[in-house]
Amino acid sequence: MAFLGVVGAAPVEELQKRNTFTISQVESTKFVRNGPASIVKTFRKYGKAPPAALIMAAAASPNGTVSATPLDAYDTEYVSQIDVGGTTMNMVLDTGSADLWVFSSLQPSSQTSGHNIYKADSSKKVSGATWEIVYGDGSEASGAVYSDKVVVGGMTATSQAVEAATSVSSQLQVEKAIDGIFGLAFSSISSVEPNKVKTFFDNVKPSLAFPLFAVTLKYHAPGTYDFGFIDKSKYTGNITYVDVNTTQGAWEFTASGYAVGSGSTTTTNINAVIDTGATLLYLPTAVVKAYYAKVPKAQVSRTEGGYIFPCSTTLPDFTVIIGGSKQVVPGKYINYAPTKTDPTTCFGGIQKVGDIGVSIFGDIFLKSKYVIHEAGSGTPRLGFAQQVGV
Repeated sequence: MAFLGVVGAAPVEELQKRNTFTISQVESTKFVRNGPASIVKTFRKYGKAPPAALIMAAAASPNGTVSATPLDAYDTEYVSQIDVGGTTMNMVLDTGSADLWVFSSLQPSSQTSGHNIYKADSSKKVSGATWEIVYGDGSEASGAVYSDKVVVGGMTATSQAVEAATSVSSQLQVEKAIDGIFGLAFSSISSVEPNKVKTFFDNVKPSLAFPLFAVTLKYHAPGTYDFGFIDKSKYTGNITYVDVNTTQGAWEFTASGYAVGSGSTTTTNINAVIDTGATLLYLPTAVVKAYYAKVPKAQVSRTEGGYIFPCSTTLPDFTVIIGGSKQVVPGKYINYAPTKTDPTTCFGGIQKVGDIGVSIFGDIFLKSKYVIHEAGSGTPRLGFAQQVGV
């Protein structure tokens, strides 16, 4: 319990007093779009081994903008710049995990090439604390734990648990756009041993005006994460709230149906998690088949590892029913990127969830939404509204 006192809960008096704050994203300059690789990454994150054919597709076909494609025709990747122990790190704010881990000076230089690194100070090391994340394909990241200052959007936590990597496998080193992961799931799934530690959100929550953060990811533009307040200028209509199932430590909820284009609603329970660290929208096989049945010439490609279609196709909207409200994803958001093998063929932003076991509402869904993550004294809940201008 003494360990938890050091890095498990940064005292309120050690936080810079701000009731609300916002952190904005910036465009990554090192990102190459790769549809199959996005699926492999998600399988790995959720502890499932990707099919061999999918791994081959990810390695063989690095999707990206080709010379004939307008530079602004397809979306890019955005990261958030966070001060960790005095170093500005390009990090993914990830509602699908609860670890704040970073590339660090503890690693051999061969592993950190192209990354900003956290400079580990031995005086800040938490004795006996370690962390390890093992992914479904055998890749891993592991290291030691430090208690250090972390600054997010102007708010400072002086005793935040920072998981400094000592080893990161080659599969994770290649993502040069990302220097670490900033977990915003529930602290119960922290990988730190022998005792769990609190996320930054859980540490600063007592000092916020309201115990929540709101995510506004955007299409063709950097988004924002607002902590402690709801920004009425960012959404239109009403906010629909649903309770969260925290059993697995994720922002998990149940949708009650879907519709494709102007078609009728199909009633079916879809258990899902909100995951800002996932790129695509992963759904049950029956739902995905129903969507692409309405897309001319759409097909499953073994070469690309998922559904593809002609880039010139006008895609139908996809609607998911959440708490009785219709949450619409515009069809153009579902066109992820051209394939490398044929720039006239595009990779779909909706793909099958496979054996992961729970649907994953990643950025393809979130870029049209305003999503509130509330975790007060009662049952945590999610709030959904349509973004302004969508």
